[in-house]
Amino acid sequence: MSTVLEAPISSAARWGGYIVSGLISLFFFLDGVMKLFKPAFVVEATTKLGYQENVIIWLGAVLVFCTILYLVPLTSILGAVLLTGYLGGAVATHVRVEEGAFPVIFAAIFGVLVWVGLYLRDPLVRALLPLRK
Repeated sequence: MSTVLEAPISSAARWGGYIVSGLISLFFFLDGVMKLFKPAFVVEATTKLGYQENVIIWLGAVLVFCTILYLVPLTSILGAVLLTGYLGGAVATHVRVEEGAFPVIFAAIFGVLVWVGLYLRDPLVRALLPLRK
C-alpha cells in the first residue's frame, strides 16, 4: 500500500491557480493555433528567429498538445514539465539571435507562471515542493 502526500489548498488558492493556469493557457493556445494557421506575421517572426517555415506547424502542434496536457489534472505535471522545456527553447532561441532582454524575460516569466498556477491548484505539487514558513 502506498500513500500519496497531499498538502491542503484553500479555496482562494485553488481558484487563483485556475485563473493563472487559465490565462497562460489561453496565451499558449492562441500562440499554438496561430502557428498552425501560419499567418504572414507568424511566418516572418519565426523565420527571423532562424527556423524554417516547414517547422512552424510542428511548433504549434507541440505547444497546443503540451497545453492540453497541462490543463488535464491527470497529466498536468507532465504538461508543466513539457511547457517548461518548450519555453526553455524559446529562451535559448532569443538569446542565440540576440534579441535583447525582453523576449527572454517574457518567456522565463511564463515558465514560472506555469508552475505557480499548478502549485496553487494541485495538492500533490504543493506536497512535493513545500514552501517553508
